Amino acid sequence: MSGLRSADGTVHSSADGTAQTRSSLGASVLSLFASGSTLLCCALPALLVALGAGAALSGLVSAVPQLVWLSEYKEPMFVMAGLMLAASGALQWHNRSAPCPVDPALRQACLRTRRVAWRVWAFSVVVYAVGAAFAFVLPWVMAR
Repeated sequence: MSGLRSADGTVHSSADGTAQTRSSLGASVLSLFASGSTLLCCALPALLVALGAGAALSGLVSAVPQLVWLSEYKEPMFVMAGLMLAASGALQWHNRSAPCPVDPALRQACLRTRRVAWRVWAFSVVVYAVGAAFAFVLPWVMAR
């Protein structure tokens, strides 16, 4: 097998780290969409009701009836989104020391993409936490 062997023994097939950086950014964007679905199912309806916009929520549900389905299956959706976030974070952690190109411009682009991927992932975690608060924590607090 050809490629670079890192300190931990992993063989990287791409000498410049481009594949690792792209996969890291792709996983972050995918986790953002997964965590965004948690906002659609739980946080958005709760926010609209809290603001007294029940009619707007009714119109939204009639326009997008899939929101009801998402709300019915919120537990598996949160589990899957959490697993995707964890996998994305693990992939980024693994790729944090992948090689970047020697060319200064390409190296800067590689490092910038890594920073953006970490920021997207962190934003996804925040979105996931907000969705979880609206879906699970606030109803539990209000029931007490």
